[in-house]
Amino acid sequence: MRKGTGDKEDKRKPFRVSRLIGLDAWIDSSLYNLRFRLSEGWEYATIFSRRFRVRGFRRFVVEVLDEGFTLGVLGSIVMLFLALPAFEETKRDWRTQDDYAVTFLDRYGNEIGQRGILHRQAVPIDELPNHVIKAVLGTEDRRFFDHFGIDFMGLIRAMSQNMRANGVVQGGSTISQQLAKNLFLSNERTIERKIKEAFLALWLEANLSKKEILQLYLDRAYMGGGTFGIAAASEFYFGKNIKDVSIAEAAMLAGLFKAPAKYAPHVNLPAARARANVVLSNMVESGFLSEGQVAAARHNPASVIDRGKNDSPDYFLDWAFEEVKRIAEPLGQRTLIVRTTLDRNLQKATEEALEFHLRQYGKQYNVREAATVVMSTDGAVRAMVGGRDYGESQFNRATRALRQAGSSFKPYVYAAAMEKGLKPSTIVSDGPISWGNWSPRNYGRSFAGRVDLTTALVRSLNSVPVRLARDYLTTAPIVALAKRMGVESPISSHKTMVLGTSEMTVLDQATGYNVFATGGMAGNRHAFTQILSTDGKVLWDFSRDGPKPYRALSEEAAHAMNSMLVQVPERGTGRRAALPMTRVGGKTGTTQNYRDAWFVGFTGNYTAAVWFGNDNFSPTNELTGGILPAMAWQRMMSYAHQNIELKPIPGVNPPFPATPIAAANTSENQPEMATMPPRVLSPMTTRVIRKLHDLFRSATPVSANQVKASLL
Repeated sequence: MRKGTGDKEDKRKPFRVSRLIGLDAWIDSSLYNLRFRLSEGWEYATIFSRRFRVRGFRRFVVEVLDEGFTLGVLGSIVMLFLALPAFEETKRDWRTQDDYAVTFLDRYGNEIGQRGILHRQAVPIDELPNHVIKAVLGTEDRRFFDHFGIDFMGLIRAMSQNMRANGVVQGGSTISQQLAKNLFLSNERTIERKIKEAFLALWLEANLSKKEILQLYLDRAYMGGGTFGIAAASEFYFGKNIKDVSIAEAAMLAGLFKAPAKYAPHVNLPAARARANVVLSNMVESGFLSEGQVAAARHNPASVIDRGKNDSPDYFLDWAFEEVKRIAEPLGQRTLIVRTTLDRNLQKATEEALEFHLRQYGKQYNVREAATVVMSTDGAVRAMVGGRDYGESQFNRATRALRQAGSSFKPYVYAAAMEKGLKPSTIVSDGPISWGNWSPRNYGRSFAGRVDLTTALVRSLNSVPVRLARDYLTTAPIVALAKRMGVESPISSHKTMVLGTSEMTVLDQATGYNVFATGGMAGNRHAFTQILSTDGKVLWDFSRDGPKPYRALSEEAAHAMNSMLVQVPERGTGRRAALPMTRVGGKTGTTQNYRDAWFVGFTGNYTAAVWFGNDNFSPTNELTGGILPAMAWQRMMSYAHQNIELKPIPGVNPPFPATPIAAANTSENQPEMATMPPRVLSPMTTRVIRKLHDLFRSATPVSANQVKASLL
């Protein structure tokens, strides 16, 4: 059996070997044939491609086009990458502005403005006069119904016109691009913003009809005088419905889209009429109307009703409107009356203070923008300035601009140290320090040796807060404390944050420092005290429905911080912010390359943050927080503290200065401290006058018959 089995195995082996050899041969032949076919195909392709071979100048053109195509593809990928963050804005409900119509009152009940699109004001495109549509399209976007969101022909035409005029006389942005900017972006003049604008314009064209885009553009654009939308502007300037405007009036309205502050007819009627004449010429050039049809409008330009000077606090209203929408959703009503916390007189004083210093010293220090927020210590925002000119730019630099805080962030570090158990008198070394590969130095590139924390904060030494964070705290408790104090800006946990490399808003700075002014309490910031229905019913009340204050900083730590911060305006970097009638606590801040300058300070009555800088992040001419920001703060706080009962800063002794604080030493390139108005009335006299005022207000009115009887 073994032999038989062995014989069978011997017979199978040759058969198995022969099959493997056959498979191997098949693979070899197949690979050879494949290689042959590929070589043959490549040869045919080479012979065929020789027909398209170019030489000489033609080859140069082809190479240029090829490289251009390659670079174009790469550029498109880069632009798409830059535009992706912009599309996040489209995910929010950006149409909700139409849902609310809000009338705002100041703290005393006087109307200060409106926000939201009133449905009775929004007029459908089909119901607008034909000459209104032609005036807008002829000036803003002649090929609106022909392009896909970006008009390359219009861009070429605008560039040629600008080259002939040797200046910017015509823009290349389409209505779709302008609407994208108004709905989703800011007015920053950067390449990144233009890329986002272009992509969002394409998105609008893909998701909305042309009529819808034009309708949104006409309803949402700022038209000067605190009005939004062409229909509201018609009511404001001419006192008539948009359906009834003449060609001359339509031309004046269309001229406002370019620069509403510059061409607002209630402010500068000659400029508005000159701009309207340009619009009429555009209508003729575009073929929408003939010269004969516009001749009457040229000879009889539009006139406006007398509205006086508009002083609407638009930046504040924009912010308050967003706060209202956040709270009013559960109330079930869309037409509302809101009593805000705004003090109109203080608002005017803050606007004047910033504009005064920008006019006087803006050119000297190469600074063009400023922003501020003023709040009383109970958290009520009394004034807000988000930029120099709302008509030129509606971007709110007080609530939306994230700027590096510089040394004005250091109080958060010191506050965390006070919570940890350190004291103002704690001695720390001001000497060379390294944290990993980071070795920060002081502003003067010298070191003071062993100093107490008060001196370190007053002199704004850099090595001391770094040493506190490295050796005592780490960055985590500093970030946590800033958040507890009401700072909503994203604070980085990187070690460099202790010197203010994190970006913050002006509103957040005022909110955080207000915790010092309240002795450690946070959570009371608010823009309005009541939301009412149109029939006067109180729907929401801050004292009843608003968030309750909470302790963010221990009383002991708050008092310790205040004892240090009041010395910054008295003998430190913030001496230009000192007030003669009350003590001031605060801190200056200056960022690298002098891009941002801050002063954030407080008294027992008010807290205010002031920022100076440029929208394009260009450096100023060595402007520090102790110069213009401190001076502007001092100017507006001098007004705010006139004829009021002064409150002491918690934990500060003595509570009020015995003698006026001396101004800081100044050099030729640093302006002197602005002259402060003298105190008019004492606190006691003010209280008596207020009581008399209340008595007169509550007294029963006297009738005309009673007056006659008393005279007889």
